[in-house]
Amino acid sequence: MTIPVFLVEDLPAGERFELGGAEGRHAAAARRIGAGERLVVTDGAGGWLTCVVTGAGRDSLSLLVEERAAVPAASPRTVVVQALAKGDRGELAVAMLTEAGVDEIVPWSASRSVTVWRAERGEKSLAKWRATARESAKQSRRAWLPVVRPLATTAAVASLLSEAVAAYVLHEEATEPLAAAKPPADGLVALVVGPEGGIAPDELTAFTAAGATPVRLGSSVLRTSTAGVAALSVVNALTSRWS
Repeated sequence: MTIPVFLVEDLPAGERFELGGAEGRHAAAARRIGAGERLVVTDGAGGWLTCVVTGAGRDSLSLLVEERAAVPAASPRTVVVQALAKGDRGELAVAMLTEAGVDEIVPWSASRSVTVWRAERGEKSLAKWRATARESAKQSRRAWLPVVRPLATTAAVASLLSEAVAAYVLHEEATEPLAAAKPPADGLVALVVGPEGGIAPDELTAFTAAGATPVRLGSSVLRTSTAGVAALSVVNALTSRWS
């Protein structure tokens, strides 16, 4: 059985500590983890503690560190610019991207996005994306928590692409397959996923002017919620991230 993973802000320096707060309550009350069982505690920044439970309270666990490790960050660093999608498809995309190992997710307000984030709704939606990334990182046993950036405009996305070592825009009319690309071994690799209505011509022009290359995944057109994880998987396979 795979031992569960819990996420904390800071890892303790000592060998014995209490897992409290929301994670401690979840472990003790919801998961009913008891003395003698093992679990992992991570700070989401490469720190990784394998622990054994020495005592269980109503909303906390007493832990003894068995093994302490520092997991290096994957290279190259990957960022996926995900256009806002209707319904829960945006959160679905975040969950799958996190499971596939993305380092950063940038929500993008594309001109053809059906969904619009404004004021309080935008804050709640961003919080949902971040919560989804957090829970997916724990489920997929990641030592590094992906960063979910604030909502970006097209101009901000273009600026990000200009800073990447390699940038690719998924586009149904592209002739170059992503599978034939040669992403670098180091630096930042960026992928742009458009909305249900596709990327507008002026957006594509801005992105290519920033140095991005339009690419396709295959002959079929994927949903915005699945295209990102498919593209990220290609990049993972073409680089050392999955080796």
